[in-house]
Amino acid sequence: MDWQRFIQEGTKMVHHHGDLTKLEVGAIVNAANSSLLGGGGVDGAIHRAGGPAILEECRAIRARQGGCPTGQAVITTAGLMPAQYVIHTVGPVWNGGANGEVDLLANCYQNSLRLAAQHEVKIMAFPCISTGVYRFPKTTAAEIAVQEVKVFLANNPFPKLVIFVTFDPKDEVIYNSLIK
Repeated sequence: MDWQRFIQEGTKMVHHHGDLTKLEVGAIVNAANSSLLGGGGVDGAIHRAGGPAILEECRAIRARQGGCPTGQAVITTAGLMPAQYVIHTVGPVWNGGANGEVDLLANCYQNSLRLAAQHEVKIMAFPCISTGVYRFPKTTAAEIAVQEVKVFLANNPFPKLVIFVTFDPKDEVIYNSLIK
């Protein structure tokens, strides 16, 4: 996909239905767990596709700071994937919404975007964060994602383009309705 075309047209956010691990972008975001040691879903797919270099850097981060708290983000190489970096963020587990889950999910996007900006990443791609086994309601999560990205992009020169990548057709419908 020619992502540069979107930047030239002035587009700041797009939706893409496909495999996050195959995107040739500056950074992809990993919906990680706090251990940073890989897991299921997106996290497992990224660790498998990126190879041992990602796990090696994640272990170094764990040794330095003891993992990654919910809402925070860390950055590593993308290993064997075509992206340059992986930004690992830990989304909240949905427990009904009265335990700060909305703010924590917003923090995931804000902190991931900050890391991308610090590394002057032009194009980054987000998966759906916390909507799988962490049970965050899909529509609410997508609304938070789009709002946080919109606010960040309006006030920062990087990234130039954010891609919301979906795998589930239900997520595709939600993001297509939010990004016009």
